[in-house]
Amino acid sequence: MSEQEIRVPDLGGADEVEVIELLVSAGDSVEAEDPILTVETDKASVELPSPGAGKIIKLTVKVGDKVKEGDVVGTIESSGESGGSDDSAGEPEAKAEEKTETESSSKGGAEPDASKPAPKKKSGGSRTEVVLVPPLDGMEDVPVIEINVSEGDTVEADDALVTVESDKASMEIPSPFSGKVVKVLVAEGDKLSEGDKLLELSVAEDGGDGDDDVEESSDQDDAPADSGQDAKSEAEADDKATPKEPAARSQSAVSEPPAPGAGVHAGPAVRKLARELGADMARIKGSGPKSRILKDDVQNYVKSQLQQAQQGSAVATGSGIPGVKLPDFSQFGDIEKEAMSRMMAVTAANMQRSWLNVPHVTQFEDADITDMEAFRKSQKAAGEKKGVKMTPLPFLLKACATALAELPQFNVSLDMERKEVIRKQYVHIGIAVDTPNGLMVPVIRDVDKKGLWELAAESAELAQKARDKKLKPAEMQGACFTITSLGGIGGTAFTPIVNAPEVAILGVSKAAMKPVWDGSGFQPRLLLPLSLSYDHRAVNGADAARFTSCLSRLLSDLRELLL
Repeated sequence: MSEQEIRVPDLGGADEVEVIELLVSAGDSVEAEDPILTVETDKASVELPSPGAGKIIKLTVKVGDKVKEGDVVGTIESSGESGGSDDSAGEPEAKAEEKTETESSSKGGAEPDASKPAPKKKSGGSRTEVVLVPPLDGMEDVPVIEINVSEGDTVEADDALVTVESDKASMEIPSPFSGKVVKVLVAEGDKLSEGDKLLELSVAEDGGDGDDDVEESSDQDDAPADSGQDAKSEAEADDKATPKEPAARSQSAVSEPPAPGAGVHAGPAVRKLARELGADMARIKGSGPKSRILKDDVQNYVKSQLQQAQQGSAVATGSGIPGVKLPDFSQFGDIEKEAMSRMMAVTAANMQRSWLNVPHVTQFEDADITDMEAFRKSQKAAGEKKGVKMTPLPFLLKACATALAELPQFNVSLDMERKEVIRKQYVHIGIAVDTPNGLMVPVIRDVDKKGLWELAAESAELAQKARDKKLKPAEMQGACFTITSLGGIGGTAFTPIVNAPEVAILGVSKAAMKPVWDGSGFQPRLLLPLSLSYDHRAVNGADAARFTSCLSRLLSDLRELLL
């Protein structure tokens, strides 16, 4: 038995590093290479190993101390077995930890080894093409919700490769070539923008069959066995790191209230970055080993907070409104839990933002549509010839377009930051469509320039695309005004929420026959309930009454639309 000093080994060029965790105490028995304590450099956490087997006599450092190569951190009573020299015992561990940390914090998938010889193609007349993400109508960081192909699959041009989901619609990204999938470069949950790499595709050139596999370079056959094993282990490490990356990014962007007394595990460089950006590290989830906070975690957290602030997202942590604390519902009976769909979460956030930011007022009115319905039904035969069904919606669209022209204060948006009113010289109207996946609002453009049959055909086409989740982002943008109808379901009136930055929305309920006094007696008339919600910052009550009166007049006598 002999006493031996425990010294800090080579730290791969790092100078002073911080002790962030003591893994043993005086009196503990350890084996050779067992970790004694953990230090953290700018880029990695490193566990310092025991130089041999024995009992820890004392530790001369504490958490927060700075140490460097050669410093004595404790004393061990050796049992006679040594695990290696003091200078080299921790080096492999340090390098392995640093490599793992670097890989886990790098963005995207594993990069190909630059020293590896480029693959050669067989002489079968094929080439390897890297498929990139096409333009997404201005959308960025769109999550992948489904991978439609696997490695080895043969695809034709325009076949769906992956499915992504924007705020309100799913889109399939098609293949630009016919060929064979060599390698898929993305995973479910990854976020894509225009120009990102999707996959590698073996494409047949003229005279080739397109199915030739890429041949590995013959230089690999001449490589020593041990270097091949090293390459294999590095590839396995990359494979393990790649699928975890999207989850790490998404988790680190979520803030949580700090737990009382909770410790924060982060290196000096990360703490300095957080101080510079003004980020509260107690609210950041770490994605590194043992929940260490990395630089990417700090940056993703700050980015998410900026996005919430810019979007006006009202959440309990930033809106000043206390959240609703939920009880444990399982104490009352059986329950089931399921995650919100992306569409439901986005819709909920948008509705809350609009309700909290827009001072809502609703004006109610009944429109006599007896004559309009008689005319609409008389067009049934004409509609069958055209292959278009005439519904009340085209009449509502034309009436709203005319009312927006008569009362242009409804066709505006407010820029409260610059104190400006944005007046629109176009009439695009959104129509709310009830789908199995939630409420979607496609937009019909230039309503004032289109006839009833054209509006009927276009609204039917957009509604079907909404139900099939085939709408493009551009088809749900640019509305000046929205119509939402519950007429096919029921109800007498409701208060729709204004879809900001629009300043008004028209709710339509179910029409009903009611007695109406004509001056000499009561006559049965078909009345349509209208509910106009508006932003009281842009529209006053008198103008809202004029708008609903205008709609009632136009729908009661269609000849008004011709004037």
